Amino acid sequence: MPVITVEASKLTKEQKRKLVKELTTSAANTMNLPEQAFFVFIKENEKDNIGVAGELLSDR
Repeated sequence: MPVITVEASKLTKEQKRKLVKELTTSAANTMNLPEQAFFVFIKENEKDNIGVAGELLSDR
C-alpha cells in the first residue's frame, strides 16, 4: 500500500482530480505496481499558514 502525501494551498476539485490521477499513474509506472495499490492524501493549507521567503503567502 504505497502512500503519496501532498501538502498545498487550496485547490479546486478539478485540480485535485488531475493531481491524484497524474501522481498515481507516474508512481505506478515508476514502481511497476498497479494504480489500485496507491493511496493519495491531499492536505490543504490556508495561505495564512504558508510562509515563503520570509513572508506569508497571503501577503504576496
